Amino acid sequence: MTTQLFSHTVQHTLDLVGIFAFALSGGLLAVRKNLDLIGIAMLAEVTALGGGVLRDLVIGAVPPAAFTDNGYFFTPLVAAAVVCVLHPEVERINRSVQTLDALGLGLFAVTGTAKAHDYGLGAVASVALGVATAVGGGVLRDVLANEVPSLLRWDREIYAVPAMAASVLVAALIAAGALGPLTGTGAALVGFALRMLALRYGWRAPRAWHRNGSRTSEE
Repeated sequence: MTTQLFSHTVQHTLDLVGIFAFALSGGLLAVRKNLDLIGIAMLAEVTALGGGVLRDLVIGAVPPAAFTDNGYFFTPLVAAAVVCVLHPEVERINRSVQTLDALGLGLFAVTGTAKAHDYGLGAVASVALGVATAVGGGVLRDVLANEVPSLLRWDREIYAVPAMAASVLVAALIAAGALGPLTGTGAALVGFALRMLALRYGWRAPRAWHRNGSRTSEE
């Protein structure tokens, strides 16, 4: 049975907001890398839709939603156009962009986990695909831009951990038969809050113990 967390209209609107925020981050990286208009559009599309496409291909939900809903496909192009014309202004409101990105992270982790479960996957696989939905686009963006993915860099604030927390909460709620609009929103807000706290306080994942003889060594 399909897990209906929100009405179709609300879900679609939230998806588009998250997609737009992710696309802005992809477009901004493309501008910093001095890519042309095609490169900016491509990084915006990949960042916004990559995680969801990966999830849908794995669970067999084909064609992926990104290719059947024009809103999903064209929203990143709008974000790319905004970045092309107004990138200095977008850079100046980067904090707001990060806030929207954090909202998208929590939301996509929740809906990705729920959708994977709806297609018959177990709790562990559903959590994994929930995290992949939330962070997969960013990984693809960084790879295409010839960067070490932010997800793998110790000097960046935690990103996958908030998504994982939201996904694990969803899996637990499903197991308890308690997943619904309110509890699903709560799980998304947990992911959002953890990401915002990480940005505020510089939370990072630990590195290997006694690396080069010291846990705090940066080389």
